[in-house]
Amino acid sequence: MATVISNERLAEGVYHLVVEGGDGGEMGQFYMLRAWGAYPLLSRPLSIHQLNDNGVEFLYHVVGEGTEILAGLNPGDRLELEGPFGTGFPQVDGKVALVGGGIGVAPLYYCAQKLPQSDIYLGFSRAPFRTEAFRPLAAELTVDVGGLILDSVDFSEYDHIFVCGPHPMLKAAQLQGNAAETSGKRPNVYLSLENRMACGIGACLVCSVSCKDGQRKACTDGPVFLAEEVLFHD
Repeated sequence: MATVISNERLAEGVYHLVVEGGDGGEMGQFYMLRAWGAYPLLSRPLSIHQLNDNGVEFLYHVVGEGTEILAGLNPGDRLELEGPFGTGFPQVDGKVALVGGGIGVAPLYYCAQKLPQSDIYLGFSRAPFRTEAFRPLAAELTVDVGGLILDSVDFSEYDHIFVCGPHPMLKAAQLQGNAAETSGKRPNVYLSLENRMACGIGACLVCSVSCKDGQRKACTDGPVFLAEEVLFHD
């Protein structure tokens, strides 16, 4: 069990949850959160936004009944916190870009702390959030509202690019990584997939991901995959 320290609304439907508890974690890993009884059936997977001395911080977007319950939590409330789970982003050397779209910025803050002086690109369809928190961690911060943040990224300039965002953005990042090869430098592009999850430990196959070497599980093999490994079917 964990205890809510704060649960701040940052923008329409977007919250910053700080809890006391948990067991650390690495860049791109996630926890399964639950603050209810038998219904909704499934816990909610949330990526690590930041670790602090006493626990874990999360950013989340209210998209259904589970996250709506999370949005109603107050300081002192208790919730179940299981994790950390998954295979996250690697610790890398070289020039790094962190690219997030919407709530996909959530895991990149911890990455920015672990990989200081990365270039950071944050895209939002509506009001931006947490951008000023990223600013002191970035070599250069680019924020786009209403456009396509990937248009601001020259993939050929980087050794490694970490991307998290909606499905079409991830597919586009894969294509841009492939295109960069024609310029003589293909970066390692890592995608954090936002697949629906149920168990978080690889037992149920709900989060199956199509890869070149067959079906893999987002909750254990991922959620982070090399872009070149993933097969997008739409």
